[in-house]
Amino acid sequence: MSESINAKDVEIFLLDNPDFFVSREALLTELDFKHDSGNASSLLERQIKRLREEHNTLIELLTSFVEEAKVNEDLFIKSKNLTLSILEASDDKDITNRIEKEFKDNFGVDVCTLKFFDNSEISVIEDKTDLSLHKGAVHCGSFSSAKLSILFEDKEISSAVIAVLVYGRKIGLLQLGSKDRTKYLGDEDTTFIEYVRDVLEARLSSLASNE
Repeated sequence: MSESINAKDVEIFLLDNPDFFVSREALLTELDFKHDSGNASSLLERQIKRLREEHNTLIELLTSFVEEAKVNEDLFIKSKNLTLSILEASDDKDITNRIEKEFKDNFGVDVCTLKFFDNSEISVIEDKTDLSLHKGAVHCGSFSSAKLSILFEDKEISSAVIAVLVYGRKIGLLQLGSKDRTKYLGDEDTTFIEYVRDVLEARLSSLASNE
């Protein structure tokens, strides 16, 4: 009597011989099994379904990569134009006009302001807002209406990003405001706004040294 073959033996054999069905395609159509849903399906159909799912997953992943690349390219171009605009500015007033226009027109920011204060004025703002406005500080989030009313003239602003820069003896506040309370939640990556702040500081320092 021949030794019986169990399911594990068949599984091992097929794994060791992955090309077993290449010359036995007709056999595939005869192999049926039940899915969890109870519907009968041939092994070939299941393989095709799996391949299609993998294909769709790869297409979705590729599409995501392409879309992200387009977004990054768009941000790079806008950032480059913003940087060039700052470098072409003739004085601090020109820089203020350029930066406010660029952010509103090209970055979809509801409100952008760049204002300069002396130390005593900054101390007053710090006391009223409870924000530390030292050199290099960046604050973002959905602040209280009381704080926002001190920082912005527009009463509809609900969230904001504030970057602090130094210009000689002046302290500058680069402020981006949104009417959307969820726009700036406080957990954003601040790398971009820090980059813009650094470019502003460098250009302002250059202008000051030429005066």
